[in-house]
Amino acid sequence: MTGVFGWGSSQDGQLSIGATDEGNVLSPKEIHSLQKLEIKEIACGEKHTLIVTTGGELYSCGSNEHGELGHNKPRSKAGRCNIYCCVYSSVSPTKMLLRTINCLALTDDGHLFSWGCNKYGQLGLGTTNPHDTPQQIICLKGIPVALIAVGGNHSFILSCSGAVFGWGKNSFGQLGLNDEHDKCHPTLCKSLRNQKVKYMSCGEDHTVALTKDGGIFTFGAGGFGQLGHSSMQNEILPKRVMELMGSVISQVICGRRHTIVFSPSSGKLYGFGLGGAGQLGLGDTTSRNSPFPILSPYLPTSGRRASQVMDHDGALYTVKHLFGNGDHCFLLANNAESRGEPDDFRIPDPSTQITTLTPEKCDEIRKLQPDVITPSELVDDILKIFSSSACLNASFLLKNDEHYGCSSKNCGLDMDEVRKLMNRIADAKNVNITQQITESIENHLLRSLPPSPPDVEALRIYLVLPEFHLFDEPKFFSSLIGPFGKCIVSLERAPARILDLWWGSLKPRFFKRILEIYKNTAMWILRLPNLNATSHMEMVIRFECLKSSLEVLKKLNSVNDNNGQIIPYDNFYISEVAEKIDIRKDYVNWVHRGKILPSPQIHFCDYPFIFDASAKSVLLQTDACMQMQSAYEEVQRRNFQNLFLPIDPINPMLVLHVTRHNIVTDTLHQLSRQGPADLKKPLKVIFLGEEAVDEGGVRKEFFLLLMKEILDPKYGMFKFFEESRLQWFNPTSFEDKQMFHLIGAVCGLAIYNSTIIGLSFPLALYKKLLNRKTTLEDLMELMPSVGRGMHDLLDYEEDDVEDVFCLTFEITVESFGEVRHIPLVEGGSEKSVTKDNRQEYIDAYVDYVFNKSVEDHFREFSNGFHKVCGGKVLELFHPQELQAMVIGNENYDFHEFEVNAEYKGEYYRQHPTIQLFWNVFHELPIQLKKKFLLFLTGSDRIPILGMKAVKMIIQPTHGGNNYLPVAHTCFNLLDLPKYQDYQTMKEKLRLAIEQTEGFGIV
Repeated sequence: MTGVFGWGSSQDGQLSIGATDEGNVLSPKEIHSLQKLEIKEIACGEKHTLIVTTGGELYSCGSNEHGELGHNKPRSKAGRCNIYCCVYSSVSPTKMLLRTINCLALTDDGHLFSWGCNKYGQLGLGTTNPHDTPQQIICLKGIPVALIAVGGNHSFILSCSGAVFGWGKNSFGQLGLNDEHDKCHPTLCKSLRNQKVKYMSCGEDHTVALTKDGGIFTFGAGGFGQLGHSSMQNEILPKRVMELMGSVISQVICGRRHTIVFSPSSGKLYGFGLGGAGQLGLGDTTSRNSPFPILSPYLPTSGRRASQVMDHDGALYTVKHLFGNGDHCFLLANNAESRGEPDDFRIPDPSTQITTLTPEKCDEIRKLQPDVITPSELVDDILKIFSSSACLNASFLLKNDEHYGCSSKNCGLDMDEVRKLMNRIADAKNVNITQQITESIENHLLRSLPPSPPDVEALRIYLVLPEFHLFDEPKFFSSLIGPFGKCIVSLERAPARILDLWWGSLKPRFFKRILEIYKNTAMWILRLPNLNATSHMEMVIRFECLKSSLEVLKKLNSVNDNNGQIIPYDNFYISEVAEKIDIRKDYVNWVHRGKILPSPQIHFCDYPFIFDASAKSVLLQTDACMQMQSAYEEVQRRNFQNLFLPIDPINPMLVLHVTRHNIVTDTLHQLSRQGPADLKKPLKVIFLGEEAVDEGGVRKEFFLLLMKEILDPKYGMFKFFEESRLQWFNPTSFEDKQMFHLIGAVCGLAIYNSTIIGLSFPLALYKKLLNRKTTLEDLMELMPSVGRGMHDLLDYEEDDVEDVFCLTFEITVESFGEVRHIPLVEGGSEKSVTKDNRQEYIDAYVDYVFNKSVEDHFREFSNGFHKVCGGKVLELFHPQELQAMVIGNENYDFHEFEVNAEYKGEYYRQHPTIQLFWNVFHELPIQLKKKFLLFLTGSDRIPILGMKAVKMIIQPTHGGNNYLPVAHTCFNLLDLPKYQDYQTMKEKLRLAIEQTEGFGIV
């Protein structure tokens, strides 16, 4: 049995007790005329009421001056009208909003419509023009709306994750925007963003928000006390009702100028605001400016169970649901015997929410058989979901309201759930439903995505959609993948930045999926037949899709770099580029963009991360050739000009004459006299007193000897860190700056002349050369113990950081036996490290180690390096790739090493000694294999091109078992005696590589 209680104004019969029975009802009174109706919802207008039953029947009572009751009678206690469910057909959670002359409707596919009066912009359409037909509020498209609320002349929506947007009249601050200016566009109420708002109600000029924890925030007009702040002041910002702080509120309604709330824990109703018509239910017509309990014979006392209402006959009812508006209120109550619980406005009714993709729907799709006609209801729901970004944005939300406060740091999505449900759809056997979903995405969803989404919640679609299985198939590049990529790269700056932050927080498997989609698409397009053989339109489509794919990859690469390598940088390589595109020509066009040649539509050098090591090497060689050619042509020009002058011709080569015992001084003296153009000439090295011709071996030996000498501790230029086995610039070095300039130039010369050198520096060096920021991870590489300490500092969760770590903003260094304390910031010795400033301390520490302390030394090194190896080509390199160009890498493939080996004399691939050698070599542990490379080539690392660039030559030597193998380092030449058995080969080879440095210069 259901009971209905009403109170407030009944002047026009809006309480269904008859206009002449009572003018105002001052406290809750049972309405017997509604007793037998199975009521689902009651909507109150200013002077009339509509009642909807569970069977869909519509009843009305009150004033019928403008025909608002739907029948021709002037008024009725509860006259059944001739309008049925058409008024109730919207799936809006607030389906009947009768207090105003403007209307707001939410459809089940997430679209929002408004119509009616628009004097204050309350339709949210950007103008004040009225509309007599529903108009979609385009600017809110994509936001997953959970609730709509309409006031006198203002409107609100509440998103699934608690974002509040309001618009319309704001002369009393009822939009909560900290001003009193009307808004004709929906505007975010920022102060409520993180309050976890669950429900909203609007009065004529005030607004109430109900939060998850049962708190009440009110704002707007307060002249009648309707805000409950113990004053009559207006509030232009949401303010919590402090008098209700001790009570959890679960229901709230706004009348014209009053507010009623319900606390389930105490079972009490509280009213505040205008009471002139008894609408507060307090038994009088007094207005109240703070919450006041509604006390009457029908409400609970201390001796009754909470939430109970008593009628005249002493029967008990349980509070079910509050309704109200205008100057009257209704209370729907359940018979106590039914033991029904009060409704909680904080828990949305699933039947009033927009359609979302659920596990149940996905299971239905998966279970559909290929030859079965798809149920129309299921098809309608699925197509709505995949046609509407709002529906997908409302799906897959984190549990326990963790999606609330959606921001750049919290996308609110359960990505594991996204993948799981999308995989269920991928398992569908019914091809028809998959095709319909694809068409919905292509024809509706993608075309509706704006470059500037209205809110962060509208960006979830960019994480959800790539998990749809057909994005795995690059053949859909023109219909799905390309258009979606275009939407991504067309995002304006602010949403694009948020998407980047979301991508950066993804688990590697989700991030890599997006990468693979667009990487595979680019590869697919590059593999297609020659574009010239296709139609012009097809060429345009391919070009646009390739361009958008590369741009998405560019964004992903930037995110990957900025987040410490979510996945290895070489995952971005597309080897097909070098096969399908003339990358040398592309580089020339890129360098001379628009200057000498017509600019192509795509410069692949704008996307250098797609070039693998081999392609990067080609580009570097191309740049070196261009620079050398330019230098050579300049020499030829000058020689021609000086042809008839008594001046010696200029050598087109950079020739260095050095001695072994004085190699550093000789090199420094000669390089200091060379200009930048001379340093770009091909390098030729001559060791004085030796007859060897430099065909690569002498040059390699020169670099090995020079770097060994320069890095000798006797110079004190670099500090060696025992724990990491790495070096860094010594801040206290007194060595002449020209020495640092020399080392930088030598590094550049080595790169330009395709020679790897032993420079045991951390990755930070190459980051700085490429103007990249150094980080804590770089400190971790150079000084592991210090880095771990910094991580411990960051991870410490208690508040007593200052007492536990006892740190100040200074660094302790030792110089010539003296310990010095250097402040990291001004007054650093007096500034303690706390929980709030620890990141600042770590940043300052890293900055000091890698920048401030070595500023002069690194500047000279960098100047020397860029003097040789400067230019646009460096823009193409990742720091790790530049490091590999200088010192090689560790991407070993020793089977390829064997395949590339050459043999001299009587040796050949199947020779017994050679077979013994490879059997022994492949059984060596990795550390000994690396030592063998050091023994053979002078470096335990390999060139950026990989093992294919390391060609070993093995030749026989006399002497038998009494001799060790000998390596001629500068030629990668191994003298291998003809050992006869496995054990001898093993012993002699291990002895050679463990006890020698590898130099056998002859």
